[in-house]
Amino acid sequence: MTARLPAALAPWAAGLSALTPELAVALGPLLRRLDALIGEREPAVDDRGTPDGHGGLARSGRPDQLLPSEWLLADEAPDEFLRRLAEGELLHLAPEFRAPTVRGRIVALADTGPAQAGAGRLVQLAALLVLHRRAAARGTELVVGILGDPPGQWLTGDLPELLPRWLAARRHTDPTPEDVRRARQGLDDADRSWLLTSPRLADRLASRQHVLASEPSGWSADGAVRVTVRLARTSVELPLPPAPIAVRALRGAEFRRAAPTVVAVPVGATGRAQPVFTTDARTLLLRGRNTATLLAANLPGAGPEHDGAIRTRRHHLHGPVVAAGRIGRRLIALHLRGERLLPYVSGRPLGASGEFTVELAALGLDRAVLEPVCTGPLRPVLRDGDDLLCPLGGRWWRIERGGSARDDGPLAPGAEQRGFQRVRERRLFPHPLLPEAERARHVVHGGTTQAWSEDGRNWVVQPRQGGRVRLSFRERAEVVGLVHQGAVPALITCTLDGRQVRSIRPDGTRTLGRFSGGVNPAAVHPTLPLLAAEPRPGRIVIGDANTGRVLYHLGSDQ
Repeated sequence: MTARLPAALAPWAAGLSALTPELAVALGPLLRRLDALIGEREPAVDDRGTPDGHGGLARSGRPDQLLPSEWLLADEAPDEFLRRLAEGELLHLAPEFRAPTVRGRIVALADTGPAQAGAGRLVQLAALLVLHRRAAARGTELVVGILGDPPGQWLTGDLPELLPRWLAARRHTDPTPEDVRRARQGLDDADRSWLLTSPRLADRLASRQHVLASEPSGWSADGAVRVTVRLARTSVELPLPPAPIAVRALRGAEFRRAAPTVVAVPVGATGRAQPVFTTDARTLLLRGRNTATLLAANLPGAGPEHDGAIRTRRHHLHGPVVAAGRIGRRLIALHLRGERLLPYVSGRPLGASGEFTVELAALGLDRAVLEPVCTGPLRPVLRDGDDLLCPLGGRWWRIERGGSARDDGPLAPGAEQRGFQRVRERRLFPHPLLPEAERARHVVHGGTTQAWSEDGRNWVVQPRQGGRVRLSFRERAEVVGLVHQGAVPALITCTLDGRQVRSIRPDGTRTLGRFSGGVNPAAVHPTLPLLAAEPRPGRIVIGDANTGRVLYHLGSDQ
C-alpha cells in the first residue's frame, strides 16, 4: 500500500516528490530535525531589496501569494489541488523588488569516501533536501560538489536528476583538508557553502563553520539505527530510517526519476552535428552523418494547436552544406557542387530551376576556402526582398536571381576568425544599435535587447524598454547568447577551456550542467530562451536557457 505524506511534511512536498512516498515518510523525522539545526545558520530568504508590487507569476511562493483561482481549486477539487502542490504546478504572484541584492548559490560539498558510507549518506540525503528547499526560497539554486573532483565541477539540476548523480559518486579513499581547500577554490564570492562529512575530517579543518559532520551512534541487529550529527558546537542524536528502506535508498531504488518531459528522437547525428539556430524560426539545424546531409528539427510551439512532438527531417543534398535557414514555410540551403554554390529549397520553390546558383569566382572565393566552413557550424541564409543573404569569407554576400552576387559589407570585427555567431553579428539586430554599442569592441543581442563590452567580461545590457543592467564574470569565457526570463536579462556564456555553460543574471550565476562538456560552444536561439548543445558526440540536448531544464533529446547512441 502506498504511503501518504503526513501533514507535518506538507511543506516539503515539492522536494520529497523526488523520492518514493515510503522513503519520504521514513526520512521525515531526520529531515525535520536537520532543518531546525541548519535553519539557525542558513536563513530561508535574503534581503532582496524594497518590495515593489508584483512582477508576474511564479511556480513557487508563500501561501498568501497563491492566485485566488488556486484557492477556489482547493475548495472545489482538493485532490487536484494537492497533486499540483506536490508537483509544483500551483501559480503564485511573484513579488517585485527595487535594487535586489545579488544572491549566490547554495553549494553542498559532499564527502563520498568510506567514512560516510551507509548512515552518513542518509544524513547527506536529508541535508540536500533541506538545502534545496532553502535555495528555492531564496530564489537561487543548489549545486553539489564531490570532494576529490576538479574545482568548479558541480552537479546541478532538479532533485530527480541531481540525487542519482550524487548517490553514484563514490570515492575509495576519504578526502583530506587539501581536497576541501581545492573544492572551495571553485566557489564564487556570493556562494554559501556547506560541507557534509565525517567528524574525522571535520576535526582536521581550521574552520568548522557550516560543517555538518555525522557518524553512527546507535546499533541494532539490522545495523545503525541512530546517528550523531554535529554542527559547530551543537551535537544531536537523530533516528535513521528502518534498515530495509535505508538499504533500498542507498541503492537508488527509492528515487523517482525525472518526469518524462524529454522526447527522444533518433536522428543518427554524429560528432560533427554542431547544432545552430540560424533564423528566428523554432528550427534547429545540424549536420548528419556526412557534410551533405542536413537535419532540420522543428520544435513545437507553445499554443494549444501544438501536440508537443518534435519533428525532424533529413535533407540529402548533392554536395557539402554551407548555409541554411528556415524562412516562413521554406527551408533554404546553399551547398557546394564543383566550383558553384547551389540553392536547395524544401517547400514552395523560389523561382525557376537554376536561379540563385552562383559561381564561387563571383564571390571572390574558391572551394579550398569554403571547405573548412562545410565542417563547421552552418551559416545562415536570409531573405531580403527577392535576394538571398549569406555570410562567407568575412563578408556578407547578396545573391540575386540569375546567379549574380554583390558584396554587401563586412561581418562584425573578428567574426570570421572565431567562427560565425549570429548573436554577435551587428547587422542582424532588428533595431538601431546605441552609439556606445557601435563603438564597443564586443556586442551581442537577443530579441530586442543589446549588450556591449570592452573587455568581454564586464557587460552593459540595454533592453529596448527598461533600465540598463550591468553583468560581469571573471572566468575565461565567451558570450554565446542573450536571453530573458520575463524582464530579467541573462548572458549565456561558455568557458574557453572546459566548455562549462553558465547563465549570468543580475541575481547570480547558474551553471547549466546538462548543456556543458561539449567540444563546441552551445547554440542559443536569437529571440527565444532556447539552448542546444552537443555534450557528447551524436547526442543533442535542447532545453530552457533560463532554468537549464532539458526538453528534448536528439541523436542516437549507436
